[in-house]
Amino acid sequence: MLYLILGIITTAFAVVGVAVWAYGISRMVRILRVGRPVEAARKADFGRRITNTLIETLGHTRMLKWRWIGIAHWFIMVSFPALVFTVAEAHGEVWDPHFQLPLIHDWTIYGLFIEAIAALSLAGIVGLTIYRQLRGPRVLGRKSRFANSKHWTAYYVEAYIIALLVSIFVIRGVKVAMGDFPFPVWATPISHAFGAILPANEYLLASVAAFKLIISWLFFIAIGVFLTMGVAWHRFTAPVNIFFKRNADGSAALGPAKQMLNKDGEPLDFEEADPDEDPFGVGKIEDFTWKGLLDFTTCTECGRCQSQCPAWNTGKPLSPKKLVMDLREHAYAKAPYLMQGITEETPDIHEDVLALLSRPLVGTEEENGVIHPDVLWSCTNCGACVEQCPVDIEHIDHILDMRRYQVMIESSFPSEANTLLKNLENKGNPWGMSESKRMDWISEVDFEVPVVEDKLPEGTEYLFWVGCAGALEDRAKKTTKAVAELLHIAGVKYAVLGGMETCTGDSARRLGMEFIFQMLAQQNIETLKEVGATKIVVTCPHCFNTIGNEYRDLGGDFEVVHHTKLLAQLVKEGRLAPIERVDRNVTYHDPCFLGRHNKIYEPPRELINGVPGVSATEMPRNRERSFCCGAGGARMWMEERIGKRINTERVEEALSTKADLIATGCPFCQVMVSDAVNEKKSKKEAAESVEVMDVAQLLLQSAKQKEEGEAAKETV
Repeated sequence: MLYLILGIITTAFAVVGVAVWAYGISRMVRILRVGRPVEAARKADFGRRITNTLIETLGHTRMLKWRWIGIAHWFIMVSFPALVFTVAEAHGEVWDPHFQLPLIHDWTIYGLFIEAIAALSLAGIVGLTIYRQLRGPRVLGRKSRFANSKHWTAYYVEAYIIALLVSIFVIRGVKVAMGDFPFPVWATPISHAFGAILPANEYLLASVAAFKLIISWLFFIAIGVFLTMGVAWHRFTAPVNIFFKRNADGSAALGPAKQMLNKDGEPLDFEEADPDEDPFGVGKIEDFTWKGLLDFTTCTECGRCQSQCPAWNTGKPLSPKKLVMDLREHAYAKAPYLMQGITEETPDIHEDVLALLSRPLVGTEEENGVIHPDVLWSCTNCGACVEQCPVDIEHIDHILDMRRYQVMIESSFPSEANTLLKNLENKGNPWGMSESKRMDWISEVDFEVPVVEDKLPEGTEYLFWVGCAGALEDRAKKTTKAVAELLHIAGVKYAVLGGMETCTGDSARRLGMEFIFQMLAQQNIETLKEVGATKIVVTCPHCFNTIGNEYRDLGGDFEVVHHTKLLAQLVKEGRLAPIERVDRNVTYHDPCFLGRHNKIYEPPRELINGVPGVSATEMPRNRERSFCCGAGGARMWMEERIGKRINTERVEEALSTKADLIATGCPFCQVMVSDAVNEKKSKKEAAESVEVMDVAQLLLQSAKQKEEGEAAKETV
């Protein structure tokens, strides 16, 4: 009778579990369809996308960045499909404790496989549970990457997995005790260890099997009911999310900012756009694409994004994880009404429903906004969140879309940014200086710098795009002059645009003012095409990313190289030779738009390590985990009023290496790091000997002395 009762109960749980889970998937799909269409490219290249999805999922390429955590999680992931066999066994065992699977029930390889997967998964989940306790918010507070997570869901999933895996060994142990276990001790040692202490009791076996089934199907019921339980749903949604990521080849490089799309998911044309139909950014949750809603659904609440975010780590209110979670909660609360055609204009709706439907996406506490403006404007677009996310959530795209709506529709943004936009629109540079000032640096060098008048001079190898900072900011001008001189020493034929140059529009785009970005971009593309530029060298990673990656969407296809990569190539070719000693202790700061956005990490280091006398030391956070300087995402032009300054945090890390020279490859970084170093010097917290310079300036100190020495020999 007990077996009959257990069989009926577990079968009922299975039927209800599958039904609720299937209904949950159906409801989730319908909610995702509330979002707008995605760009066609996300649906193209099926072969590459499915290959990348398999590699990233089965290979755990993102998770393994966290070493043992990634390994532990891999076994847990594998156990989910692998242990389906044990679920099938359990469904038979509740009816008959002696039930065995057909064909494979006595295969030693099968027994060993289940034993190994269950044991390693159990070790993994116990380890991760302990880690959560040791690194949880109760212990580390705000510094914990688990801060802001919904902890009950994580504890529930951890408890379920532990109970499931222990049940497997208890069932096997009872079978050992009963003498009904066909596998040898060497293949199943843990099961035999359990068998040594458990009774040979058929009722116990059937009861544990029933317990195992009930908690398994309760799990499916729970996630079918709670669609926002990302820590559980990600095992189903993550592969789908990875498949539809922006880069079909699986590249982790962030590259260009997301294009603005019209209502049909096609690139937005401002001349034909209808603000009433085509979203100018995201002002309501339904303005996100369905991929955006899938991102929110897939968030595992692991907090890797939060742990790497420079804003969160310096006391700002932005947590990429919490932002995604808040958007998810709002989406799943509002979507059911939208699916029924209920809007805030619908008459006679309940006041609570009206409050939900009319709730602003971005707003202060008084306005009951989903996302606070301080959260939105704290982002530096550094990409650390996207780089670390194990399920490929595209946080920056969503932040940028919300900024676009705030800037272009609401005209709501930090007041300092208004000056930036006016200067870009009227003067073509962030400082509002005259275009004639762009050539002042040329008069400060003692060699000829060809300036384009109409077409590039014949034989020109590269157009040297100087950039606004490189032409107008005093510290960045030193980099410009160093690069120009190094190219001169190497015999590279280059030319500059001088007054014909204008801002690439990066800061306008990252601020959210797409209209000004496209205006500047079209002007520059036209100029570059008219002068015949095909190969361009730049010193600014923001210019590098914008011209090389973003102009392509607007018809500008140019070969762009960052100066560190070109200089490293010239050194390898022997056209430049760092020969004189430069006795400095150097640490290198990776610019976000050079590193994470474009995966250029080694050329600057090759240049530094190639200079005789240099002793190079890495900061704890380097390469893909480099900490931002605080200037990206148009933050260069906004005051940092909340928390600790990001550049101060980075400089403290640099000074901890005992370096007397902080090198970088970005004018924005050079300015931000220099400002923080000078502040430290004023407080006597940094030695006066500490300097900040571009990698090109360091190389010039060695190569220029050689060139001058050879010139002196020729004179003699």
